[in-house]
Amino acid sequence: MKIGLYFGSFNPIHIGHLIIAKYILNEGYVDQIWFVLSPQNPLKQQGTLLNEYHRQHLLQLCLEGENKMKCSTVEFKLPRPSYTIDTLTHLKEKHSNHTWQVILGSDSLQNIKKWKNSENLLNGYHFLVYKRPGFTDNLIQQTNIKILDAPLLDISSTQIRTLIKAGKSIRYYVTDAVYEEITTNNYYT
Repeated sequence: MKIGLYFGSFNPIHIGHLIIAKYILNEGYVDQIWFVLSPQNPLKQQGTLLNEYHRQHLLQLCLEGENKMKCSTVEFKLPRPSYTIDTLTHLKEKHSNHTWQVILGSDSLQNIKKWKNSENLLNGYHFLVYKRPGFTDNLIQQTNIKILDAPLLDISSTQIRTLIKAGKSIRYYVTDAVYEEITTNNYYT
């Protein structure tokens, strides 16, 4: 089976993430998408992250009823911080019958040289790259990198957290279930 791995902190998961995933599935690039929840991204400040189990719960709520999308907590069991190459190596060993494609934004692709063992990543795996505003120039051109024409929404988790802290509504930025959970539990306030 061809699995798309959508890595992220998902702090919180939002509609933009889902639209990208649904586009990739609809276009037949992969058979399933696993949202790989990173408990500790080495390139992000830990203090800005909601507890990993709360983020996991939000992600699971968001994906309820989706049979081709699932929440993966594989990085919860691996050493921290989470490195993509380590996760891919682990998954390849555990699920040798699957092929893996990494889903990421053009902003992340421009920073990939900062990642652990970036050359091994770039030469050993396939990438599905969606465009992000301001990050479409100077993209790495390789046969294993597919630049997608996915629908683009200029929404970010940072923007959502900023809205919450300002006491503004995030309805329609996230699914109804995620909205209710964030509001009920006063996450990000």
